[in-house]
Order: sequence, then structure tokens, then C-alpha cells
Amino acid sequence: MRKPMMAGNWKMNKTWAESVVLAQGISNRCDDAWDAVDVVLCPPACNLKAVHTVLEFDRRDIHVGAQNCHWEEGGAFTGEISIPMLEDIGVDHCIVGHSERREYFSETDEMVNRKVMALVNHGITPIVCVGESLAVRDAGTYLEFIVNELRADFAGLEPEEAAKCVVAYEPIWAIGTGRTATPEQAQEVCSAIRAALSDLFGEEVASGMRVLYGGSMKPANVEGLMAQSDIDGGLIGGAALSADSFAELVEACLK
Repeated sequence: MRKPMMAGNWKMNKTWAESVVLAQGISNRCDDAWDAVDVVLCPPACNLKAVHTVLEFDRRDIHVGAQNCHWEEGGAFTGEISIPMLEDIGVDHCIVGHSERREYFSETDEMVNRKVMALVNHGITPIVCVGESLAVRDAGTYLEFIVNELRADFAGLEPEEAAKCVVAYEPIWAIGTGRTATPEQAQEVCSAIRAALSDLFGEEVASGMRVLYGGSMKPANVEGLMAQSDIDGGLIGGAALSADSFAELVEACLK
């Protein structure tokens, strides 16, 4: 059985003080039952240490994740954050290849691949995002597109390295639009992702890797999505900005 994961991507939201309040609110909702779920909070980079401190003080088994990183150890990369810097403040997960990074900041599969390999080498869990635009979806080529993206992002990894990664399926047409893939649409793609992982790394590795759904998951639709055999949790956007709604999503994994 794969352990469910709920990862909250706060994106460019919440000041330092607001991040502390949100992290504290989630911590207050946490109880022993949450041990059955890997819960990850991904605040803006400037608030990572504050969120980690809240969770550490409360002794909560909740992970802290970054929203991005650079693959180099250090150097003349103004504005970037290295993986050793993230390690130093207690980060143990990192989102890579999010559709917004690809679209707005021109990240390529090659860049994503370099980040994945560097994170694995440092023992930080990459949450690798793949997904299709509305144009690709309407063209009917979305499965081929996503599998090709997946292959490029995982190029060069050994099976034991891939096993340390998480994949998040983002139907880009369902992010921030209020639209959501039906459970059946989400399952079709997540199943194809697992099949591609099996081709790349073997059935045993693929069956153990978690595939998250990342397109407007919220309390109103979480049960239908989590009932699908190849969906192991969510990469949550808007619903992660409220302690109550995010806690509902975590608790939905316990049913």
C-alpha cells in the first residue's frame, strides 16, 4: 500500500506572519491519525524557516517543502536558492517542473531533470509535475505528451533513485480555473503515468511510487479523486491556503 500524500503549494501567497498563522492552524488540526498521511507544506522561500520552526516547536510530523530550487551547489545565480541552503533549514521535499514555472519562467524538461537529479543526490524528495494544456487535451494527444514529459524529466535516473520521487499530474487547464478533471479523467492519466514509470524503472518501482493529482482538488471533490486506484493524494493550491480546508483534504485520506 502506498502512503497517501497531501502537499500544499502556497505559491506566492502569505507574508511571514500569515505563514506562521496558517502553519499553526494546520498544526493545531493535526493529531496522531495524520501519521498515516505524508503532509507537506510548501510556503514561499522566505517563509520556509518560519513554517519549519512552528512545526518543530509543536513536534508535528509534517514535512516542509520548497516550491523551486537550483541544481548547482552555489555560484553566481542571483535570486536562486541552492539545495544545500534548503537542507540547512529543514526542507525535505521540493516541487519541480510546476506548470507555472514552465510557462512563466521558461523552465525546460532539461532544467527539471537536472533539479530532480540534484535533489535525489541530496536526499530531498522531488515532487515532479507533469501535465497538459487545454490545446493538447483538445487535440487528443495528452497521454503521449505527458509520457514524453515524464521520460525527459526522469532521464538518467536509476530505478532506486526514481523510487524516491513523487509525480504530480497537473491538468493545466484545471489550475486556478475552477475546472477539475473528473475522477475518471484523472485516473486515466495517472494510470498512464504509472505504466510509463513501469516501462522506465520496472513494475516494482512504479507500483511503489506515489502519483498525486494537482488540478483544483478541494473538499468537494477529494473523495471521488482519492477513490481512484492510481491517485495517491494531491498537490493542493487554493485549498491549501486555509487550515480548515487543507485539514479536510488530509482527513479525507484517512477514510
